[in-house]
Amino acid sequence: MSTRANGTRLQGVTRELLQQWQGTKDYWRDAKSHEFERQYLQELLASVDSAVTTIEQVDKLLTKIKNDCE
Repeated sequence: MSTRANGTRLQGVTRELLQQWQGTKDYWRDAKSHEFERQYLQELLASVDSAVTTIEQVDKLLTKIKNDCE
């Protein structure tokens, strides 16, 4: 699996997690659910966005290295 494919997969599973969370919020609507979302999910989303950006940069660098070696 390529580096870029891993980044795409990370985005996909994160979307799946958010869909599941939306369903959970239909039943769990108290202060703790808001705290959980703020403390964990929002931080996770920011980290995933950063990771995907870094993965894309690494993929470009690896492609350049491969092309330079050919």
